[in-house]
Amino acid sequence: MSHRSGTRVFSGGVWEERYGYARAVVAGPWVIVSGCTATVGGEVQHVGDAYRQSLTAFGVALDAIEKAGLSRHDVVRVRYFVVDDEHYDEVGRAHAELFGEVRPTCTGVRVAGLIDPRMLVEAEVEAYRE
Repeated sequence: MSHRSGTRVFSGGVWEERYGYARAVVAGPWVIVSGCTATVGGEVQHVGDAYRQSLTAFGVALDAIEKAGLSRHDVVRVRYFVVDDEHYDEVGRAHAELFGEVRPTCTGVRVAGLIDPRMLVEAEVEAYRE
């Protein structure tokens, strides 16, 4: 269950408490969301499916943005990290479905791995509203 505490938004994710960070920080007109994966309730969802993991990770980020009072239409930057080049098209397809009409800036980066080897993608999202 998500809640907002001052300028911090928490989703209840297992690593937020363990590693001492917030899902998102509200800083003036900005909402900056920490890296999000397809981990829900402490379990990696959609193992082996980069497209569905992307939809879930972006959904976690969008939930935090909405808890902070903004919407997908306020998203100005997306960064995603993939563990295999073959996943770029699947992540891109999920990105287009969710953000295609918004057209935020976007950077995709290939990385050696994520915190759990079942994770195929991690996403960071930033939103802005004057």
